[in-house]
Amino acid sequence: MTASPLGVFPPKPSALAEMFTGTPSLIGAIHLPALPGSPHYTGQPVSEIARFAVEEAHAYVDNGFGGVIVENHWDIPFLKPGEHGYETAASMGVITAAVVGEFGKAVGVSILSNAGECGVAAAWAAGASFVRVNQWANAYIANEGFIEGQAAKTTRFRHRIGADPVRIFADVHVKHGAHAIVADRTVAEQTEDAEFFDADVLIATGSRTGDAASVDEVSVIRDNTVLPVIIGSGITAANVAALMKECDGAIVASSVKDNGRWWGRVAGEKVREVSRAAGK
Repeated sequence: MTASPLGVFPPKPSALAEMFTGTPSLIGAIHLPALPGSPHYTGQPVSEIARFAVEEAHAYVDNGFGGVIVENHWDIPFLKPGEHGYETAASMGVITAAVVGEFGKAVGVSILSNAGECGVAAAWAAGASFVRVNQWANAYIANEGFIEGQAAKTTRFRHRIGADPVRIFADVHVKHGAHAIVADRTVAEQTEDAEFFDADVLIATGSRTGDAASVDEVSVIRDNTVLPVIIGSGITAANVAALMKECDGAIVASSVKDNGRWWGRVAGEKVREVSRAAGK
């Protein structure tokens, strides 16, 4: 990986190497049914949602992926950071703990939208290894409205509860929003901002869920950080080999669902196709 000679944060061990064996690191996204407190919740017991998560995780891990990330994708429309209730942190903790109990370390948490503190709380309670935070530094206009970076609050909360081992996977130039507010700053500068604010892994994405990241943008992020870089959307069996030459891994979901959409079930044969194409 080509990177800036010194970086903008003191060197630290690779978070990917701590969690995953070999490269690229393929991480399957588990899109959970609606959780308690969200508009689409139907009263399903959290224990049943946990069983669903374990089944989805098996479809990924049994077919070549190195880990999974548990996400509350059906809690739409998403809340802003700081607005999530206790029920979200509790549900995500219980569900993620079931997955960790089955598969061990390489499990993460993503609480939408951008809920760094809530995600860390759930991850630490569950024994998970990392959280994804979509806007770590700076700000942008998302579907949810104005979203500010969560680095300062999340790192302080993480330290306060003793959860420093939970690693931060942070998006650069995150999907589902407009970046006019930082249009005078390049993606290279925004990459350095995320590293400077103590992220552990950086994520490049397309414009929305299922859209592929551009090779050019992945390259810019890679060339301006000493951190591992992964792709967070749009990976398919057809493009994974080419894109993995530009980064260290990927989060994969929509292309391996039975219907090709985020709300489908994970199809093991599609996971195997991506794993084989990636050389796993």
